[in-house]
Amino acid sequence: MALRGVWQLQKLVVNFCDWGGSSKGIRAFMESHLPALKEKNPQLEVVTQLVRGQHPNLKGIYKNHNERVVCVRNLAPEDIMLQASRLRCSLGRKVVKLRTRHVTKRPSVQGTWTTELKISFSFSFSLPSFCLSRRLIITYA
Repeated sequence: MALRGVWQLQKLVVNFCDWGGSSKGIRAFMESHLPALKEKNPQLEVVTQLVRGQHPNLKGIYKNHNERVVCVRNLAPEDIMLQASRLRCSLGRKVVKLRTRHVTKRPSVQGTWTTELKISFSFSFSLPSFCLSRRLIITYA
């Protein structure tokens, strides 16, 4: 994804094995889809690494020096292309778990509402009586 017009994925590293069966899909991906990916994304540096005896993966290196690794073991070439485009379209930020569902700078001073909360209201005030006409006087009690 572009942040202020600058693509954040700097380098895409494709790790594969030339012998393993789990790398069958990524070898087909490198023959069919990888040249088109390089052509469509000239800003992206694509590197292929032969790593024998390991499962295949895609590693995205971003401009903010974060890395994301996606395992593509036993995936079809179309699914690997989807994972590569997800790496390209992400910002590279770390995933942060939110502590609450609602993020605010000013939390409630009243506290959180629960079903066990018992609130009793007692109003003790009286309204004055007033006269609408000579004969009708309204008094609130």
